[in-house]
Amino acid sequence: MFAKMVGLGSQYAAVFTDSSHHALDGSKTYRVHLPPNIPAKDNWSFTLYDNQTRSNLQTDQRFPSVNSFDKGLVTNPDGSTDVWFGPTLPPGAPEANWAQTVPGKGWNRLFRLYGPLEPWFDKTWRVGEVELVK
Repeated sequence: MFAKMVGLGSQYAAVFTDSSHHALDGSKTYRVHLPPNIPAKDNWSFTLYDNQTRSNLQTDQRFPSVNSFDKGLVTNPDGSTDVWFGPTLPPGAPEANWAQTVPGKGWNRLFRLYGPLEPWFDKTWRVGEVELVK
């Protein structure tokens, strides 16, 4: 059994499919809803990876990621955060809340918590599903 390190280290959650269990497709747009009170003492991040190379997805963005340190990141009035993934910025989505994907490329996503707090370990807080935006 692993010891919980509340407030220390990092915890990762990888996702390779959307909420309908379809592989993540770089030509489609997706959204993830992070409930309020993200349990990270230090910060949180999403990073996108190329399924073939297992390296960062190569896009026009400097880094294929969204994180809590990003300037301009928009939080909803209730404290939740919506993050989008897709080949172009979705209408109405703040640019800081979007990570670019590449049409024709499969990708996967790591969600990281740095300094994870108790709600992560006891599962009272969970990352939202990757939802296809239609």
